[in-house]
Amino acid sequence: MTDQAMRTSAPDVTPQSAATRVASTPDASSPDNQVARETAALNNATLREDFVRQGAFLYLDKFLAPEATAQLIRLARELQPHINRNYLPGHKQGGSVSRHTIDEHAPFIAELYRSKALIGWLEKMTGDALQVCPPSDPHAYALYYYTREGDHIGWHYDTSYYDGRRYTVLLGVIDESSCRLDYELHTRDAERADEPGTVQIAPGGLVLFDGDKLRHRVTPARANEFRVSLTFEYVTDPGMRPWLRLISHMKDAVAYFGFRQVFRRLLSGGKNRA
Repeated sequence: MTDQAMRTSAPDVTPQSAATRVASTPDASSPDNQVARETAALNNATLREDFVRQGAFLYLDKFLAPEATAQLIRLARELQPHINRNYLPGHKQGGSVSRHTIDEHAPFIAELYRSKALIGWLEKMTGDALQVCPPSDPHAYALYYYTREGDHIGWHYDTSYYDGRRYTVLLGVIDESSCRLDYELHTRDAERADEPGTVQIAPGGLVLFDGDKLRHRVTPARANEFRVSLTFEYVTDPGMRPWLRLISHMKDAVAYFGFRQVFRRLLSGGKNRA
């Protein structure tokens, strides 16, 4: 399994004046340009092969640009007062901040989620045309906090209620913990043996997977540990049957973001960015 991005040599370029360089990259610090710069240096053909071989799973220990990672770390700490704590006996406990709160307080994350460079790279890896999730989906992008002893999530699949496939991007933000992402590949492929694995996602690292195929968990945090991850969800078809949408919203309200965060947005017409 490839645990590290394979980077190519930088291509030869014709020297430019400082004025020309500034004019051609007016917003080099934007999330989209940061992603474009980082993904251009990856051996994407090999990474695509790894993704397919591993049954729609890929781990890179380095993905985000250092400045993007630093920005996410700052925002994750600033958003701590907005954490919704959740507890499901025998399955999970921890804290979450939904895309609705992120839209209000951390637009950088929303901009990164919609990065054309990021979505384009994900399409190369998955082989699918991808779309962002609808405005009513609080999971479209969300922060997950493991800040108390015992915070964890048990073995599960990221079941999608959408008409098409849904891919999860898991980005490391803060990791001052012993928590690990344990996973099992090929569990729903009768022709291949299960393949267990485990990773500890460093800040700026990335995991990409099809949640309906990957069985995974996050191991419990110990006392005085602190871990934050950021998830992005992308779909091949944003359609969803009404009764499945209700199930999805109920799950989000109970297990992640709270009824006020989920249903207040629905009743107000989902007034957040598309």
